Amino acid sequence: MEIFQIVAFALVAVVLSVILRKDRPEIAIQISIVVGIAIFLLLIFKISAVLSLLREIASKINIDSVYLIPILKIAGIAYITTFGAEVCRDAGEGAIASKVEFAGKILIMVLAVPVLMAVLETMLTIMP
Repeated sequence: MEIFQIVAFALVAVVLSVILRKDRPEIAIQISIVVGIAIFLLLIFKISAVLSLLREIASKINIDSVYLIPILKIAGIAYITTFGAEVCRDAGEGAIASKVEFAGKILIMVLAVPVLMAVLETMLTIMP
């Protein structure tokens, strides 16, 4: 299973980071960032497979892209926001992490408005 490889990779990075943090804290932060990006890149193919499967299912059951695309973008924004905020926290920058999370929440709200409007319009056409 790939998760064992990912966890082993992460644990090696953690040990290196802990060892280097005393003498070279800037390298420890770089290790954290590189490992996070490497894990993300390892999983990008899995994510794309899931996205194409979701698109296929949506087309089979006639879900309009007005609903699906923003929801997928919202999920992506949530994952990327979490990753960015955690990298900031690893670097000791909690205030910047909070700003990244705030920006992610605002972007999610902006993407949610068209979905909400489409749902309301659908409800209005169904109701007499």
